[in-house]
Amino acid sequence: MKIAVVGATGRIGAKLTRKLLSAGHQVKALSRGGASLDALVTEGAQPVIGSFDTGAGDLDKIFQDVEAAFLMVKTDWSNPHGHYPVVARRFVDALKDSPVKHAVSLTAIGSDVRGDTGHFEGFYHLDEALNGLKTIDLVHLRAGWFMENLLVWTGAVARHGGIGWSLDPTLKTPWVAIGDIADLAARDLTRPTGEHRLIREVGSEDLTMPEIAALMSREIGRPVEYRFVDRARTDIKAEYLNRFGAEANWLDDNQTLDALNSGRVRFHGERVPLPTRMEDFIRDSWKPKYLQSVADEHEPETFQTWSSKAGI
Repeated sequence: MKIAVVGATGRIGAKLTRKLLSAGHQVKALSRGGASLDALVTEGAQPVIGSFDTGAGDLDKIFQDVEAAFLMVKTDWSNPHGHYPVVARRFVDALKDSPVKHAVSLTAIGSDVRGDTGHFEGFYHLDEALNGLKTIDLVHLRAGWFMENLLVWTGAVARHGGIGWSLDPTLKTPWVAIGDIADLAARDLTRPTGEHRLIREVGSEDLTMPEIAALMSREIGRPVEYRFVDRARTDIKAEYLNRFGAEANWLDDNQTLDALNSGRVRFHGERVPLPTRMEDFIRDSWKPKYLQSVADEHEPETFQTWSSKAGI
């Protein structure tokens, strides 16, 4: 089977490409180039230089000789709301006259909700655009939070013994490892169900932030506290804008967190259990990065590090 993988050198795309190649499939690997793409080529991938995110390359030809396609968008944090509709339109234009009959799209929790959901709003536009492809059977992999996103707090735990964020401490949210997403994508690409539209909610387990902090504490042998950050405080916003980010990003994060805390964004159905549990991820992936942060006394301060200090 010949399959096109968009974002083939990314965290998910590289794992997916290698899994497909090891199973004997042909893979067209779309990337901007570089050593990561070269490595995939040595393993048998067919390189294609280009990017749907930037519009670079001959994108009209990427799908012209493949049976299936994996689609994903890399978030543009300088234009979080405008980027997804543009990339979605590029996907549609490239797919509509192609021989592709089956595609898997990486989307996210909240892609079923229209308007004012921050980061999730882009996925709504992505899903809507792709659903207009009437001749393609489409699987939406609607993923929860990536476990890998917890790596942004290794420095915070190393320096301050805490995680500062604005999720309601009582709210359970779904978490998933990127390796499990790649495995699901490979399965859905190579074993299509024949359903015209399939939504697969992807999350290994639902956990509160204090529960995650407790797992970290148990693994590293020191207390880890979840510290709720009240984003309504003007002093916290001022610090963010002065040192860490732009107004548009602050507002986007506010909408994202409000959508989760209010329950507007959530999963609705049953999920298939996935192999990677949070405690496995913390032991195998998070802890080694945490130990690097402990050793690196000059690690730059981020908003996640600053806002995790006790008493903020």
